[in-house]
Amino acid sequence: MDPESQTQTQTHDASSPFPPGPSGDAPTKPNTNENDPTQKQGLTLKFTPWSMLCLAFSVLGTYSTFAQDLSSGLTNGGPITILWGLVLVTVCNLAVALSLGELTSSMPTALGQAYWVHRMWGTRTGRVVSYMCAWINVFGWWTLGASMIAFMTDFTLGLRALFGQGESAGWLKFVLYVVFTFILTVVNVVGCRRDRILPWLNNFVGAWFIALFGILSLAMLIGVGVRDNRTFQSGTFVFGAWINATGWSDGVVWFTGLVQAAYGLTAFDSVIHMVEEIPSPRTNAPRIIYLAVASGAVTGFIFMVVCLFCIQDVNGVVNASLPFVTLMNETVGRDAATTLLVLFIFNGLGQGVSILTTSSRLTWGFARDGGLPFSTYLSHIDPVWKAPVRALWAQGVLIALVGVLYLFADTVLEAILSVSTIALTISYGIPIAVLLFITGRENLPPGCKFHLGRWGSTLNYVSLVYCCVTTVFFFFPGTPQPSVAEMNWAIAVFGVMLVISCVFWGVKGWRTYLRTEEAGMRMLVARELEQELEDEAEEERQAVNAGKK
Repeated sequence: MDPESQTQTQTHDASSPFPPGPSGDAPTKPNTNENDPTQKQGLTLKFTPWSMLCLAFSVLGTYSTFAQDLSSGLTNGGPITILWGLVLVTVCNLAVALSLGELTSSMPTALGQAYWVHRMWGTRTGRVVSYMCAWINVFGWWTLGASMIAFMTDFTLGLRALFGQGESAGWLKFVLYVVFTFILTVVNVVGCRRDRILPWLNNFVGAWFIALFGILSLAMLIGVGVRDNRTFQSGTFVFGAWINATGWSDGVVWFTGLVQAAYGLTAFDSVIHMVEEIPSPRTNAPRIIYLAVASGAVTGFIFMVVCLFCIQDVNGVVNASLPFVTLMNETVGRDAATTLLVLFIFNGLGQGVSILTTSSRLTWGFARDGGLPFSTYLSHIDPVWKAPVRALWAQGVLIALVGVLYLFADTVLEAILSVSTIALTISYGIPIAVLLFITGRENLPPGCKFHLGRWGSTLNYVSLVYCCVTTVFFFFPGTPQPSVAEMNWAIAVFGVMLVISCVFWGVKGWRTYLRTEEAGMRMLVARELEQELEDEAEEERQAVNAGKK
Protein backbone atom coordinates (compact mmCIF):
# COMPACT_ATOMS: atom_id res chain seq x y z
CA MET A 1 0.00 0.00 0.00
CA ASP A 2 1.40 3.43 -0.92
CA PRO A 3 1.98 6.08 1.77
CA GLU A 4 -0.94 8.24 0.59
CA SER A 5 -3.36 5.32 0.91
CA GLN A 6 -2.01 4.54 4.34
CA THR A 7 -2.68 8.10 5.45
CA GLN A 8 -6.26 7.95 4.23
CA THR A 9 -7.01 4.76 6.16
CA GLN A 10 -5.60 5.89 9.49
CA THR A 11 -7.96 5.92 12.41
CA HIS A 12 -8.35 9.19 14.22
CA ASP A 13 -6.46 9.53 17.50
CA ALA A 14 -9.02 10.42 20.15
CA SER A 15 -6.43 12.43 22.03
CA SER A 16 -5.75 14.68 19.04
CA PRO A 17 -7.12 18.22 19.37
CA PHE A 18 -8.12 18.18 15.71
CA PRO A 19 -11.21 16.48 14.30
CA PRO A 20 -10.80 13.89 11.55
CA GLY A 21 -10.84 15.03 7.96
CA PRO A 22 -13.66 14.34 5.47
CA SER A 23 -12.35 10.86 4.71
CA GLY A 24 -11.61 10.02 8.33
CA ASP A 25 -7.91 10.79 8.15
CA ALA A 26 -6.08 12.31 11.08
CA PRO A 27 -4.93 15.79 10.20
CA THR A 28 -1.38 16.85 10.70
CA LYS A 29 -0.38 19.54 13.13
CA PRO A 30 -0.79 22.97 11.53
CA ASN A 31 2.17 25.01 10.47
CA THR A 32 3.41 27.04 13.42
CA ASN A 33 6.24 28.83 11.66
CA GLU A 34 6.68 32.21 13.34
CA ASN A 35 7.66 33.72 9.99
CA ASP A 36 4.36 32.69 8.43
CA PRO A 37 2.24 35.88 8.26
CA THR A 38 -0.98 33.92 8.65
CA GLN A 39 0.13 32.97 12.14
CA LYS A 40 0.48 36.61 13.12
CA GLN A 41 -3.03 37.64 12.21
CA GLY A 42 -4.87 38.30 15.40
CA LEU A 43 -6.54 40.96 17.50
CA THR A 44 -4.71 43.04 20.07
CA LEU A 45 -5.72 43.38 23.73
CA LYS A 46 -7.60 46.65 23.19
CA PHE A 47 -10.01 46.48 26.12
CA THR A 48 -9.59 46.73 29.87
CA PRO A 49 -12.18 44.99 32.08
CA TRP A 50 -13.84 48.36 32.69
CA SER A 51 -14.09 49.29 29.01
CA MET A 52 -15.43 45.81 28.23
CA LEU A 53 -18.09 46.21 30.95
CA CYS A 54 -19.06 49.54 29.39
CA LEU A 55 -19.35 47.83 26.01
CA ALA A 56 -21.47 44.98 27.43
CA PHE A 57 -23.70 47.39 29.37
CA SER A 58 -24.19 49.54 26.28
CA VAL A 59 -24.90 46.55 24.03
CA LEU A 60 -27.61 45.38 26.43
CA GLY A 61 -28.98 48.93 26.52
CA THR A 62 -31.70 47.67 28.84
CA TYR A 63 -33.55 50.81 29.82
CA SER A 64 -33.42 52.33 26.32
CA THR A 65 -34.55 49.02 24.81
CA PHE A 66 -37.51 48.99 27.20
CA ALA A 67 -38.35 52.52 26.07
CA GLN A 68 -38.22 51.50 22.42
CA ASP A 69 -40.48 48.49 23.02
CA LEU A 70 -42.85 50.11 25.53
CA SER A 71 -46.01 49.28 23.57
CA SER A 72 -45.30 45.54 23.66
CA GLY A 73 -45.07 45.52 27.43
CA LEU A 74 -48.19 47.63 27.96
CA THR A 75 -50.41 45.45 25.74
CA ASN A 76 -49.04 42.08 26.86
CA GLY A 77 -49.78 42.20 30.57
CA GLY A 78 -49.13 45.84 31.33
CA PRO A 79 -47.18 46.94 34.43
CA ILE A 80 -47.26 43.45 35.96
CA THR A 81 -45.30 41.85 33.12
CA ILE A 82 -43.15 44.95 32.61
CA LEU A 83 -41.89 44.98 36.21
CA TRP A 84 -42.47 41.56 37.74
CA GLY A 85 -41.84 39.80 34.45
CA LEU A 86 -38.52 41.66 34.42
CA VAL A 87 -37.70 40.27 37.86
CA LEU A 88 -38.34 36.72 36.63
CA VAL A 89 -36.36 37.26 33.42
CA THR A 90 -33.50 38.77 35.42
CA VAL A 91 -33.26 35.73 37.69
CA CYS A 92 -33.31 33.39 34.70
CA ASN A 93 -30.86 35.45 32.67
CA LEU A 94 -28.47 35.60 35.60
CA ALA A 95 -28.60 31.80 35.66
CA VAL A 96 -27.82 31.76 31.92
CA ALA A 97 -25.06 34.37 32.36
CA LEU A 98 -23.42 32.38 35.17
CA SER A 99 -23.67 29.17 33.12
CA LEU A 100 -22.06 30.78 30.09
CA GLY A 101 -19.52 32.50 32.31
CA GLU A 102 -18.37 29.12 33.58
CA LEU A 103 -18.00 27.83 30.02
CA THR A 104 -16.15 31.00 29.02
CA SER A 105 -13.72 30.57 31.89
CA SER A 106 -13.12 26.99 30.85
CA MET A 107 -12.84 27.60 27.08
CA PRO A 108 -12.27 31.29 26.21
CA THR A 109 -12.54 31.86 22.46
CA ALA A 110 -14.27 34.40 20.20
CA LEU A 111 -16.46 31.74 18.55
CA GLY A 112 -17.96 31.07 21.96
CA GLN A 113 -21.01 28.81 22.08
CA ALA A 114 -20.26 26.98 18.83
CA TYR A 115 -16.71 26.09 19.84
CA TRP A 116 -17.87 24.86 23.25
CA VAL A 117 -20.33 22.47 21.61
CA HIS A 118 -17.60 21.10 19.35
CA ARG A 119 -15.12 20.83 22.21
CA MET A 120 -17.52 18.99 24.53
CA TRP A 121 -19.23 16.86 21.88
CA GLY A 122 -16.35 15.69 19.74
CA THR A 123 -18.29 13.60 17.23
CA ARG A 124 -19.60 14.22 13.72
CA THR A 125 -23.03 14.94 15.18
CA GLY A 126 -21.49 17.38 17.63
CA ARG A 127 -19.72 19.14 14.78
CA VAL A 128 -23.01 19.59 12.90
CA VAL A 129 -24.71 20.93 16.04
CA SER A 130 -21.75 23.25 16.62
CA TYR A 131 -22.06 24.57 13.08
CA MET A 132 -25.79 25.25 13.43
CA CYS A 133 -25.21 26.93 16.80
CA ALA A 134 -22.64 29.21 15.17
CA TRP A 135 -25.02 30.16 12.35
CA ILE A 136 -27.87 30.87 14.78
CA ASN A 137 -25.60 33.00 16.97
CA VAL A 138 -24.15 34.98 14.06
CA PHE A 139 -27.61 35.52 12.58
CA GLY A 140 -28.85 36.72 15.97
CA TRP A 141 -26.13 39.35 16.14
CA TRP A 142 -26.70 40.52 12.58
CA THR A 143 -30.40 41.00 13.25
CA LEU A 144 -29.63 42.65 16.60
CA GLY A 145 -27.51 45.22 14.79
CA ALA A 146 -30.30 45.72 12.26
CA SER A 147 -32.85 46.19 15.05
CA MET A 148 -30.84 48.92 16.78
CA ILE A 149 -30.28 50.82 13.53
CA ALA A 150 -33.97 50.45 12.61
CA PHE A 151 -35.08 51.76 16.00
CA MET A 152 -32.85 54.82 15.67
CA THR A 153 -34.11 55.37 12.13
CA ASP A 154 -37.72 55.31 13.31
CA PHE A 155 -36.98 57.58 16.28
CA THR A 156 -35.12 60.09 14.12
CA LEU A 157 -37.98 60.36 11.64
CA GLY A 158 -40.50 60.08 14.48
CA LEU A 159 -39.41 63.50 15.71
CA ARG A 160 -41.39 64.89 12.79
CA ALA A 161 -44.56 63.67 14.48
CA LEU A 162 -43.93 66.08 17.35
CA PHE A 163 -44.32 68.92 14.87
CA GLY A 164 -47.44 67.61 13.17
CA GLN A 165 -45.70 65.98 10.22
CA GLY A 166 -47.14 62.80 8.71
CA GLU A 167 -45.68 59.32 8.38
CA SER A 168 -42.31 59.23 6.61
CA ALA A 169 -42.09 57.48 3.26
CA GLY A 170 -40.50 54.05 3.10
CA TRP A 171 -37.74 55.23 0.76
CA LEU A 172 -36.71 57.93 3.25
CA LYS A 173 -36.52 55.36 6.07
CA PHE A 174 -34.41 53.12 3.88
CA VAL A 175 -31.97 55.90 2.95
CA LEU A 176 -31.51 57.00 6.57
CA TYR A 177 -31.14 53.37 7.69
CA VAL A 178 -28.34 52.79 5.13
CA VAL A 179 -26.62 56.06 6.14
CA PHE A 180 -26.63 55.01 9.81
CA THR A 181 -25.28 51.56 8.88
CA PHE A 182 -22.47 53.12 6.87
CA ILE A 183 -21.52 55.56 9.64
CA LEU A 184 -21.42 52.86 12.35
CA THR A 185 -19.30 50.60 10.13
CA VAL A 186 -16.82 53.38 9.35
CA VAL A 187 -16.52 54.25 13.05
CA ASN A 188 -15.69 50.62 13.80
CA VAL A 189 -13.06 50.46 11.06
CA VAL A 190 -11.39 53.75 11.99
CA GLY A 191 -11.71 53.05 15.72
CA CYS A 192 -9.43 50.03 15.49
CA ARG A 193 -6.57 52.02 13.95
CA ARG A 194 -5.38 52.90 17.44
CA ASP A 195 -5.86 50.47 20.32
CA ARG A 196 -7.21 53.16 22.63
CA ILE A 197 -9.96 54.54 20.37
CA LEU A 198 -12.63 51.83 20.67
CA PRO A 199 -12.14 51.37 24.45
CA TRP A 200 -12.34 55.14 24.89
CA LEU A 201 -15.47 55.25 22.76
CA ASN A 202 -17.06 52.45 24.79
CA ASN A 203 -16.17 54.19 28.05
CA PHE A 204 -17.77 57.38 26.73
CA VAL A 205 -20.92 55.58 25.52
CA GLY A 206 -21.19 53.71 28.84
CA ALA A 207 -20.80 56.90 30.91
CA TRP A 208 -23.20 58.80 28.65
CA PHE A 209 -25.67 55.92 28.80
CA ILE A 210 -25.73 56.13 32.61
CA ALA A 211 -25.95 59.94 32.56
CA LEU A 212 -28.84 59.87 30.08
CA PHE A 213 -30.66 57.40 32.33
CA GLY A 214 -30.60 60.02 35.10
CA ILE A 215 -31.46 62.92 32.77
CA LEU A 216 -34.49 61.21 31.22
CA SER A 217 -35.80 59.94 34.57
CA LEU A 218 -35.50 63.32 36.30
CA ALA A 219 -36.94 65.17 33.31
CA MET A 220 -40.10 63.04 33.32
CA LEU A 221 -40.53 63.21 37.10
CA ILE A 222 -39.98 66.98 37.21
CA GLY A 223 -42.12 67.55 34.11
CA VAL A 224 -45.11 65.81 35.68
CA GLY A 225 -44.48 67.15 39.19
CA VAL A 226 -44.33 70.88 38.38
CA ARG A 227 -47.24 71.09 35.95
CA ASP A 228 -50.77 71.60 37.22
CA ASN A 229 -52.36 69.59 34.41
CA ARG A 230 -50.12 66.54 34.98
CA THR A 231 -50.66 63.80 37.57
CA PHE A 232 -48.71 60.74 38.61
CA GLN A 233 -50.26 57.31 38.26
CA SER A 234 -51.10 55.48 41.48
CA GLY A 235 -48.86 52.86 43.00
CA THR A 236 -51.65 50.35 42.44
CA PHE A 237 -51.43 50.91 38.71
CA VAL A 238 -47.63 50.94 38.54
CA PHE A 239 -47.05 47.79 40.55
CA GLY A 240 -50.27 45.84 40.12
CA ALA A 241 -52.21 46.73 36.96
CA TRP A 242 -52.89 43.93 34.48
CA ILE A 243 -53.60 44.84 30.83
CA ASN A 244 -54.44 42.17 28.26
CA ALA A 245 -55.20 43.72 24.88
CA THR A 246 -54.24 40.70 22.78
CA GLY A 247 -57.12 38.20 22.83
CA TRP A 248 -54.89 35.47 24.27
CA SER A 249 -55.62 33.99 27.69
CA ASP A 250 -53.89 35.63 30.63
CA GLY A 251 -51.55 32.66 31.03
CA VAL A 252 -50.27 32.97 27.47
CA VAL A 253 -49.98 36.75 27.78
CA TRP A 254 -47.79 36.38 30.86
CA PHE A 255 -45.21 34.53 28.78
CA THR A 256 -45.52 36.61 25.60
CA GLY A 257 -45.20 39.70 27.78
CA LEU A 258 -41.71 38.61 28.76
CA VAL A 259 -40.47 39.54 25.27
CA GLN A 260 -39.78 43.14 26.29
CA ALA A 261 -37.69 42.13 29.30
CA ALA A 262 -35.92 39.34 27.40
CA TYR A 263 -34.99 41.67 24.53
CA GLY A 264 -33.58 44.21 26.98
CA LEU A 265 -31.41 41.60 28.71
CA THR A 266 -30.26 39.69 25.63
CA ALA A 267 -26.80 39.90 24.00
CA PHE A 268 -24.63 39.62 27.11
CA ASP A 269 -22.55 37.16 25.08
CA SER A 270 -20.90 40.25 23.57
CA VAL A 271 -18.17 39.69 26.15
CA ILE A 272 -17.66 36.11 24.96
CA HIS A 273 -17.05 37.18 21.37
CA MET A 274 -14.60 39.90 22.45
CA VAL A 275 -12.81 37.63 24.91
CA GLU A 276 -9.60 37.53 22.86
CA GLU A 277 -9.21 41.30 23.30
CA ILE A 278 -9.25 41.51 27.13
CA PRO A 279 -6.59 40.49 29.65
CA SER A 280 -7.08 37.44 31.92
CA PRO A 281 -10.29 36.34 30.18
CA ARG A 282 -10.80 33.27 32.38
CA THR A 283 -11.41 35.49 35.41
CA ASN A 284 -12.51 38.81 33.90
CA ALA A 285 -15.02 37.62 31.29
CA PRO A 286 -17.44 35.73 33.63
CA ARG A 287 -17.48 38.66 36.06
CA ILE A 288 -18.23 41.16 33.30
CA ILE A 289 -21.05 38.98 31.93
CA TYR A 290 -23.09 38.76 35.14
CA LEU A 291 -22.34 42.36 36.16
CA ALA A 292 -23.68 43.59 32.80
CA VAL A 293 -26.93 41.65 33.28
CA ALA A 294 -27.35 42.81 36.88
CA SER A 295 -26.67 46.49 36.12
CA GLY A 296 -28.94 46.39 33.08
CA ALA A 297 -31.78 44.87 35.10
CA VAL A 298 -31.51 47.42 37.91
CA THR A 299 -31.47 50.46 35.63
CA GLY A 300 -34.24 48.97 33.46
CA PHE A 301 -36.52 48.33 36.46
CA ILE A 302 -36.04 51.86 37.83
CA PHE A 303 -36.62 53.45 34.42
CA MET A 304 -39.83 51.51 33.83
CA VAL A 305 -41.12 52.50 37.29
CA VAL A 306 -40.51 56.15 36.37
CA CYS A 307 -42.23 55.76 32.98
CA LEU A 308 -45.27 54.02 34.50
CA PHE A 309 -45.67 56.66 37.21
CA CYS A 310 -45.40 59.49 34.65
CA ILE A 311 -47.60 58.09 31.89
CA GLN A 312 -50.69 60.27 31.38
CA ASP A 313 -52.84 58.66 28.70
CA VAL A 314 -52.30 54.90 28.71
CA ASN A 315 -54.41 54.26 25.62
CA GLY A 316 -52.76 57.10 23.73
CA VAL A 317 -49.30 55.72 24.44
CA VAL A 318 -50.28 52.15 23.56
CA ASN A 319 -51.82 53.14 20.24
CA ALA A 320 -48.98 55.49 19.22
CA SER A 321 -46.57 54.40 16.50
CA LEU A 322 -43.69 55.39 18.79
CA PRO A 323 -45.01 55.15 22.38
CA PHE A 324 -41.91 56.56 24.07
CA VAL A 325 -41.99 59.66 21.87
CA THR A 326 -45.61 60.21 22.90
CA LEU A 327 -44.75 59.64 26.56
CA MET A 328 -41.94 62.21 26.46
CA ASN A 329 -44.18 64.73 24.68
CA GLU A 330 -46.98 64.46 27.23
CA THR A 331 -44.64 64.67 30.25
CA VAL A 332 -42.09 67.38 29.37
CA GLY A 333 -43.60 69.12 26.36
CA ARG A 334 -42.65 69.24 22.71
CA ASP A 335 -39.48 71.35 22.84
CA ALA A 336 -37.90 69.57 25.80
CA ALA A 337 -38.96 66.20 24.37
CA THR A 338 -37.24 67.01 21.07
CA THR A 339 -33.97 67.83 22.83
CA LEU A 340 -34.07 64.73 25.02
CA LEU A 341 -34.95 62.45 22.12
CA VAL A 342 -32.04 63.79 20.08
CA LEU A 343 -29.76 62.81 22.98
CA PHE A 344 -31.53 59.45 23.13
CA ILE A 345 -30.88 58.84 19.41
CA PHE A 346 -27.25 59.89 19.76
CA ASN A 347 -26.86 57.40 22.58
CA GLY A 348 -28.57 54.69 20.51
CA LEU A 349 -26.07 55.15 17.71
CA GLY A 350 -23.28 54.74 20.25
CA GLN A 351 -24.86 51.45 21.28
CA GLY A 352 -24.99 50.51 17.61
CA VAL A 353 -21.21 50.94 17.35
CA SER A 354 -20.73 48.49 20.22
CA ILE A 355 -23.15 45.97 18.70
CA LEU A 356 -21.42 46.07 15.32
CA THR A 357 -18.04 45.73 17.05
CA THR A 358 -19.17 42.51 18.72
CA SER A 359 -20.96 41.05 15.71
CA SER A 360 -17.97 41.73 13.46
CA ARG A 361 -15.71 39.75 15.81
CA LEU A 362 -18.18 36.88 15.77
CA THR A 363 -18.44 37.03 11.96
CA TRP A 364 -14.66 37.06 11.71
CA GLY A 365 -14.32 34.17 14.16
CA PHE A 366 -16.88 32.07 12.27
CA ALA A 367 -15.14 32.80 8.95
CA ARG A 368 -11.77 32.02 10.53
CA ASP A 369 -13.11 28.57 11.35
CA GLY A 370 -14.41 27.94 7.83
CA GLY A 371 -18.12 28.29 8.61
CA LEU A 372 -19.12 31.09 6.21
CA PRO A 373 -19.04 31.49 2.43
CA PHE A 374 -15.80 33.21 1.36
CA SER A 375 -14.28 32.33 4.74
CA THR A 376 -10.68 32.84 3.59
CA TYR A 377 -11.49 36.36 2.44
CA LEU A 378 -13.57 37.33 5.49
CA SER A 379 -11.12 36.00 8.08
CA HIS A 380 -8.43 38.50 7.08
CA ILE A 381 -7.15 41.01 9.67
CA ASP A 382 -6.15 44.23 7.96
CA PRO A 383 -2.56 45.06 9.00
CA VAL A 384 -3.15 48.80 8.66
CA TRP A 385 -6.50 49.12 10.45
CA LYS A 386 -5.79 46.23 12.87
CA ALA A 387 -9.35 44.98 12.53
CA PRO A 388 -11.41 42.43 10.55
CA VAL A 389 -12.28 45.14 8.02
CA ARG A 390 -13.65 42.72 5.42
CA ALA A 391 -15.94 41.10 7.99
CA LEU A 392 -17.10 44.55 9.11
CA TRP A 393 -18.01 45.66 5.59
CA ALA A 394 -19.60 42.31 4.74
CA GLN A 395 -21.90 42.43 7.74
CA GLY A 396 -22.57 46.10 6.99
CA VAL A 397 -23.82 45.14 3.53
CA LEU A 398 -26.02 42.37 4.96
CA ILE A 399 -27.50 44.67 7.60
CA ALA A 400 -28.10 47.37 4.97
CA LEU A 401 -29.97 44.85 2.81
CA VAL A 402 -32.39 44.28 5.70
CA GLY A 403 -33.40 47.92 5.32
CA VAL A 404 -34.79 47.18 1.85
CA LEU A 405 -37.83 45.81 3.68
CA TYR A 406 -38.75 49.38 4.58
CA LEU A 407 -39.81 49.67 0.94
CA PHE A 408 -42.23 46.75 1.19
CA ALA A 409 -43.66 45.55 4.49
CA ASP A 410 -43.01 46.66 8.06
CA THR A 411 -44.37 43.32 9.37
CA VAL A 412 -41.54 41.35 7.77
CA LEU A 413 -39.01 43.88 9.04
CA GLU A 414 -40.41 43.59 12.58
CA ALA A 415 -40.03 39.81 12.36
CA ILE A 416 -36.36 40.12 11.45
CA LEU A 417 -35.83 42.51 14.34
CA SER A 418 -37.61 40.31 16.91
CA VAL A 419 -35.92 37.10 15.77
CA SER A 420 -32.62 38.38 17.20
CA THR A 421 -33.84 37.63 20.73
CA ILE A 422 -35.00 34.15 19.71
CA ALA A 423 -31.77 33.29 17.89
CA LEU A 424 -29.50 34.47 20.70
CA THR A 425 -31.56 32.64 23.31
CA ILE A 426 -31.31 29.38 21.35
CA SER A 427 -27.54 29.84 20.98
CA TYR A 428 -27.29 30.14 24.77
CA GLY A 429 -29.30 27.01 25.41
CA ILE A 430 -27.45 24.66 23.03
CA PRO A 431 -24.05 24.50 24.84
CA ILE A 432 -25.76 24.30 28.23
CA ALA A 433 -27.82 21.33 27.01
CA VAL A 434 -24.67 19.64 25.65
CA LEU A 435 -22.91 20.15 28.98
CA LEU A 436 -25.82 18.62 30.91
CA PHE A 437 -26.88 15.73 28.68
CA ILE A 438 -23.87 14.87 26.51
CA THR A 439 -20.68 15.73 28.34
CA GLY A 440 -21.77 15.82 31.97
CA ARG A 441 -20.70 18.57 34.35
CA GLU A 442 -18.05 16.33 35.87
CA ASN A 443 -16.28 16.32 32.48
CA LEU A 444 -16.16 20.08 32.04
CA PRO A 445 -12.78 20.89 30.43
CA PRO A 446 -10.18 21.81 33.08
CA GLY A 447 -8.73 25.27 33.58
CA CYS A 448 -11.98 26.89 34.69
CA LYS A 449 -11.38 29.66 37.22
CA PHE A 450 -15.08 30.46 37.61
CA HIS A 451 -16.65 27.20 38.68
CA LEU A 452 -20.29 27.12 39.82
CA GLY A 453 -19.68 24.20 42.16
CA ARG A 454 -22.73 22.51 43.68
CA TRP A 455 -25.03 25.16 42.21
CA GLY A 456 -23.93 24.37 38.67
CA SER A 457 -26.58 21.78 37.80
CA THR A 458 -29.42 23.86 39.24
CA LEU A 459 -28.35 26.99 37.35
CA ASN A 460 -27.88 25.00 34.15
CA TYR A 461 -31.37 23.47 34.36
CA VAL A 462 -33.00 26.83 35.15
CA SER A 463 -31.20 28.30 32.15
CA LEU A 464 -32.29 25.52 29.83
CA VAL A 465 -35.95 25.63 30.89
CA TYR A 466 -36.01 29.40 30.45
CA CYS A 467 -34.46 29.20 26.96
CA CYS A 468 -36.92 26.52 25.84
CA VAL A 469 -40.10 28.12 27.24
CA THR A 470 -39.38 31.65 26.02
CA THR A 471 -38.36 30.46 22.55
CA VAL A 472 -41.73 28.74 22.08
CA PHE A 473 -43.84 31.67 23.29
CA PHE A 474 -41.81 34.31 21.46
CA PHE A 475 -42.92 32.75 18.16
CA PHE A 476 -46.59 33.39 19.06
CA PRO A 477 -48.49 36.01 17.00
CA GLY A 478 -49.97 39.05 18.70
CA THR A 479 -53.54 37.68 18.57
CA PRO A 480 -55.04 34.16 18.52
CA GLN A 481 -56.51 34.64 15.03
CA PRO A 482 -54.14 37.01 13.28
CA SER A 483 -54.55 38.39 9.81
CA VAL A 484 -51.65 38.22 7.38
CA ALA A 485 -50.51 41.66 8.54
CA GLU A 486 -50.68 40.60 12.21
CA MET A 487 -48.75 37.36 11.83
CA ASN A 488 -45.51 36.83 13.69
CA TRP A 489 -43.20 36.18 10.75
CA ALA A 490 -40.23 35.51 13.02
CA ILE A 491 -40.58 31.76 12.56
CA ALA A 492 -40.47 32.17 8.75
CA VAL A 493 -37.39 34.38 8.95
CA PHE A 494 -35.72 31.92 11.31
CA GLY A 495 -36.62 29.07 8.98
CA VAL A 496 -35.06 30.82 5.97
CA MET A 497 -31.84 31.26 7.94
CA LEU A 498 -31.79 27.54 8.80
CA VAL A 499 -32.29 26.62 5.13
CA ILE A 500 -29.41 28.86 4.03
CA SER A 501 -27.10 27.39 6.66
CA CYS A 502 -28.04 23.82 5.69
CA VAL A 503 -27.42 24.55 2.00
CA PHE A 504 -23.95 25.91 2.72
CA TRP A 505 -23.19 22.91 4.96
CA GLY A 506 -24.07 20.56 2.11
CA VAL A 507 -22.10 22.53 -0.47
CA LYS A 508 -18.93 23.29 1.44
CA GLY A 509 -19.30 23.68 5.20
CA TRP A 510 -18.93 19.97 6.00
CA ARG A 511 -15.43 20.10 4.45
CA THR A 512 -14.23 23.41 5.91
CA TYR A 513 -15.91 24.11 9.25
CA LEU A 514 -13.31 23.81 12.05
CA ARG A 515 -10.89 22.21 9.60
CA THR A 516 -9.00 25.30 8.55
CA GLU A 517 -5.37 25.65 9.57
CA GLU A 518 -6.28 28.62 11.74
CA ALA A 519 -8.98 26.65 13.56
CA GLY A 520 -6.57 23.79 14.10
CA MET A 521 -3.99 26.12 15.59
CA ARG A 522 -6.47 27.65 18.00
CA MET A 523 -7.76 24.26 19.14
CA LEU A 524 -4.20 23.05 19.66
CA VAL A 525 -3.33 26.11 21.75
CA ALA A 526 -6.57 25.75 23.74
CA ARG A 527 -5.86 22.09 24.52
CA GLU A 528 -2.27 22.83 25.50
CA LEU A 529 -3.44 25.61 27.82
CA GLU A 530 -6.04 23.30 29.37
CA GLN A 531 -3.33 20.71 30.03
CA GLU A 532 -1.04 23.31 31.61
CA LEU A 533 -3.79 24.51 33.91
CA GLU A 534 -4.74 20.97 34.80
CA ASP A 535 -1.11 20.23 35.72
CA GLU A 536 -0.99 23.38 37.85
CA ALA A 537 -4.21 22.38 39.64
CA GLU A 538 -2.82 18.90 40.30
CA GLU A 539 0.38 20.37 41.75
CA GLU A 540 -1.68 22.61 44.04
CA ARG A 541 -3.74 19.63 45.22
CA GLN A 542 -0.60 17.64 45.94
CA ALA A 543 0.88 20.57 47.87
CA VAL A 544 -2.31 20.90 49.95
CA ASN A 545 -2.38 17.18 50.68
CA ALA A 546 1.29 17.23 51.63
CA GLY A 547 0.63 20.14 54.00
CA LYS A 548 -2.21 18.27 55.69
CA LYS A 549 0.06 15.30 56.28
